Amino acid sequence: MPSPRAGGRADARRAAQGKGGRGGGKAEAAGGGRAAARKSAKPKKNVKKIVAWSTAGVLVVVAGIGGAIYLKLNANIKSFDADAIARNRPPEAKADADGNKPVNVLLIGSDSRGKNNSDLGGGEDGGARSDTTILLHVYADHKHAVGISIPRNALVTLPSCKLPNGKWTKERANARFNEAFATGGTDDGNPACAQNTVEKLTGIRVDHTLVVDFNGFAAMTQAVDGVDICLPKPIYEGDINPNLKKKGDLVLPQGKQKVEGQKALDYVRLRHGIGDGSDIGRMKRQQAFLGSLASKIKKEGMSPTTLLPLADAATKSLVVDPGLDSADKLLSFGLSLKNIDMHDLKFVTTPWRFRTQDADIDLIQPDTNKLWETLRADQTIDGQNATGQQPDAPADGTTPAPQPPAPTTPAAPAADTANSAIRVAVYNGTLVNGLAGKATEQLKGAKFIASTAGQAASTKYKTTTIEYGSGQKANAEKVAALFPGAGLEPSSTRGISVITGQDFAAAMGMASGAPAGGATAATPGVPTPPQPLPTTVTNEARSADDDICANTTYGSGG
Repeated sequence: MPSPRAGGRADARRAAQGKGGRGGGKAEAAGGGRAAARKSAKPKKNVKKIVAWSTAGVLVVVAGIGGAIYLKLNANIKSFDADAIARNRPPEAKADADGNKPVNVLLIGSDSRGKNNSDLGGGEDGGARSDTTILLHVYADHKHAVGISIPRNALVTLPSCKLPNGKWTKERANARFNEAFATGGTDDGNPACAQNTVEKLTGIRVDHTLVVDFNGFAAMTQAVDGVDICLPKPIYEGDINPNLKKKGDLVLPQGKQKVEGQKALDYVRLRHGIGDGSDIGRMKRQQAFLGSLASKIKKEGMSPTTLLPLADAATKSLVVDPGLDSADKLLSFGLSLKNIDMHDLKFVTTPWRFRTQDADIDLIQPDTNKLWETLRADQTIDGQNATGQQPDAPADGTTPAPQPPAPTTPAAPAADTANSAIRVAVYNGTLVNGLAGKATEQLKGAKFIASTAGQAASTKYKTTTIEYGSGQKANAEKVAALFPGAGLEPSSTRGISVITGQDFAAAMGMASGAPAGGATAATPGVPTPPQPLPTTVTNEARSADDDICANTTYGSGG
């Protein structure tokens, strides 16, 4: 006979799924069995629970909330103690002449151990964890954004943080990153300590912090009627709960599907059964999930009947910094993000390496610091200037000479429907900002699966080059047809890469390279861009509009 706890868990799961139960006898029994299996082996206190993604940061882009919803939101919102934020902080970004400036948002998912989250997979031993955290940098032009995933086991310096009793901890080096949010051991976690830690790590001022728990995540995925995901392998109960010691029932099938509630949580918390079982693969899937969610909201918009439960669910489970502690502040911030194109919403992970397999992680230097420098300079990961600033007018007050019209893009051949199965990585082989992005757009227009991978190893390519791996020559020739005069070169790497050259820059009417001496020309009023990011950052970059089945695992076994 099932225990009362197992029955309660099954009821909670059915409520989270919004289905009112799994249906007839066999399915209902399977649901109860799954719930009981999850409880069969209580995890040890030091076992980390995988966190639900902080989708609240994406959901605030939704605008148009009316008065009744505003009042509801205002009553729901909770904020953390402003006195717990560090006094010695990085400087605020300066606004340009039009008042535009970048915004940095720290998104944290919390399992909020105890409370009601244990029914959805949170721990029962008290405290809260932030096993996945993302720093979202919204560029000053408010048309680009990038989310930086910080591994939970990354070794960092924890600054002094305020405890619930009012005392402050001592700074501590070589601590795991996720210890910051757990400082103090409360069920609400310590968002201010996590924010202080990110600021110390990056040298970037965090403008806003948002924390969402399991219940809020489950409810929000239901409010948007599910989110599209894709899995390379089927997932069973034993993959979600390795303590089960058996395969168990099927939880998530292989391939594309839509998930909400408990199944959405299963997906974003999943670590085992795919790839090498490390956190790195899980972060890739969480990035794919956020991109899919953001794309759905951007594409479909929200009707009033859907928006109310979505906003209500988000704010009921949301803790924010004092700067977002009212509905009008949240909505004002959300409205500022509405023009971000999904291709220009990127996700990357800090450069990393295992110190010991599947345990502590070192952040690779100087690569990681170059990433922070790039954000501080408001440069996109593929080298575009996203400050929103334009060149200053001549000092003598004269009107700048009119520029000749830019040449039209070379006519592309008719798109082949088979192109949709060909993946292409695009690199910038010059010093021309944004050139790889232009090539990516051209490839996407011809129905290729293209992604901007960043700067090439060399910036001296005069001719665009198409590199291809074994068995890919025919596909590479299709790609080359979009770039007249491009060279074809076999490569030992897999797949197809486009390295844009100065010929493509000229065809697009863009600058053809750096001035004599090898330095990039400085534009008055615009900060000098940092050095190009290394491939440890750019190679795995993901756009929100990328194929949801691509790049969702890491290591062998997937």
